[in-house]
Amino acid sequence: MNNQLILIIEDDIEIVRILQAYFERDGYRTVSATDPHIGLSHHQRLKPNLVVLDVKMPKMDGFETLAALRSVDDTPVIMVTALAEDLDKLQALRLGADDYVVKPFNPLEVIARARAILRRSHGGKVSSVLRLGPLSIDSDAMTVHVGTAILGLTRTEYRLLEHMARSPNRVFERTELIDACLPEGEAMNRTVDSHMSNLRRKLGAASLPDLITGVRGVGYRLDMPNG
Repeated sequence: MNNQLILIIEDDIEIVRILQAYFERDGYRTVSATDPHIGLSHHQRLKPNLVVLDVKMPKMDGFETLAALRSVDDTPVIMVTALAEDLDKLQALRLGADDYVVKPFNPLEVIARARAILRRSHGGKVSSVLRLGPLSIDSDAMTVHVGTAILGLTRTEYRLLEHMARSPNRVFERTELIDACLPEGEAMNRTVDSHMSNLRRKLGAASLPDLITGVRGVGYRLDMPNG
């Protein structure tokens, strides 16, 4: 499992769910946004390995979103659209897209193209272990160690902890945690609270009872001395 992060910016929630299912089956993590402005915020904060970007979106189209992405870094981007004209393809490539897929598409084709782009872009394996205070978070194995002991986390508990560990001491709103860690689309605030309650209980059993703080009316924070 490579566990690289794929950001999907697409206003059709059904397409989002299909792409998430196929990417996650192939071992990737996903985060999504139906609003391009939220997608740009996710990109800035989460630093995904690749972006799948729709062209036709309200508020801000895919070409504008791509230009905004390219103004800050060179994250690989696959454009997805119902427009098949060569002119649109050329515009996407000229703005810096790495590839272009036309709807309707086979999700397996998108995965294959993403895999090829990531192989070219990242060519070697980067370290998969994030060390933060007493925690060692291995994104390849999807495991968390406290010292030599391994925490018995569910997949969702792992994703919540890993997501917060990438920005310690920052308050995460519940809606953001749903977007990033429970992307199935049916999660609610109380679902996050339930997973967090279980996660805090398991951390407490590992002598880390105060690692996660609930912020009333907002969400949660992972507390780490000195950031």
